[in-house]
Amino acid sequence: MDARGYQQYKQQSINSMTPGELLMLLYDELVKRSTLASIALDKEDWPLFESALDRCTDIVNYLDETLDRQYPISQDLSRMYDFFTYELGRIKVGRNKKELERLRPMLSDLRDTFRIAEKSSAGQERRA
Repeated sequence: MDARGYQQYKQQSINSMTPGELLMLLYDELVKRSTLASIALDKEDWPLFESALDRCTDIVNYLDETLDRQYPISQDLSRMYDFFTYELGRIKVGRNKKELERLRPMLSDLRDTFRIAEKSSAGQERRA
């Protein structure tokens, strides 16, 4: 397949996503990268481990930066994102498997919560 054609397809797919779908894409990538970091840590592949955690941190920072601060829950989410950023940094520096395995379910739970909210929101839009 032509690489340029694939890139155009990928860009078009992203441009046609709803904000909720884009949010889910980010959370899925966050969970995927945290899993990749865990695997890399087991294999002692330090460059892969660090790049996976750096990407996790980038995603969390982006999620925090794009919060709509007019809603009260945004303040709580921002504090949670600060916690995730802090923990990801500690895990990276300490190469701490135990802490990574403690954090990963939290990331998955948050993703799953947003997935449920997205489905609920989509269902309400269809009924309206």
